[in-house]
Amino acid sequence: MNEIDRRRVEALVASVQELSPGQFAWLERSIQIFRAPRNFRIYQTEFFDEKTLENFGDALRIHHGFSAEPFSKDKFEYVLERVVNMESSRAKLAPKGNRGHDITIDGIPVSLKTQADKAIKDDRLWISKFMELGRGSWGDDPSDLDRLLEMFLRHLHGYEKVLMLRALNKAPDWVYELVEIPKALLLQARNGILEMKTSSAQYPKPGYCYVRKGDVDLYQLYFDGGSERKLQVKNLLKSQCIVHARWEFTIPEA
Repeated sequence: MNEIDRRRVEALVASVQELSPGQFAWLERSIQIFRAPRNFRIYQTEFFDEKTLENFGDALRIHHGFSAEPFSKDKFEYVLERVVNMESSRAKLAPKGNRGHDITIDGIPVSLKTQADKAIKDDRLWISKFMELGRGSWGDDPSDLDRLLEMFLRHLHGYEKVLMLRALNKAPDWVYELVEIPKALLLQARNGILEMKTSSAQYPKPGYCYVRKGDVDLYQLYFDGGSERKLQVKNLLKSQCIVHARWEFTIPEA
């Protein structure tokens, strides 16, 4: 142990003696969580090193020591910036409400997504709200989908990478993975097949963009005409993506 670490430990021990009984109980719970089984793995990634992998995994464990809900997008954004900057100031969150990237890492603008639905599939990704489609012209004319597809393609200009945090398994044995969706894969939508569901009772009429490579269905864009008017990405093959890291851990009973 070096001199700096020794002083940090001494300061922490001194602080513990000043805790209230309730605060001490929370500290004990945190230590119990850190001592529980876990397996963190890093694959090919320019964003994470081993220390960042460990720090992000520990943040996940602390969160689930006090919550059964998967990481939300705002927690993902905050913790990712925090752990990347623990070693050096490489990351900066975008202003709230920015319509392009969510974070910049090493000067690279990145869009962040999360997935934690009950029907999650290991081999296919689903983004329930990739972007808002706004209040522009959209009714029952199939040509309206051309404009919506163009909105999606323009939206992709706002960042260089898309990272998705997926909760594959829930309590007590949690499994998370970090997946990069290649931007080039999303840009293939420009050659997709558009279909408006004119028989739908919904208005404006929903529609799809089917993106294929030969006989393989890569994914679908779903233009949801509901109250939110949002774009979903459905059934995106994980085999076409890059898995950056995986976190497996058990949260012990309190």
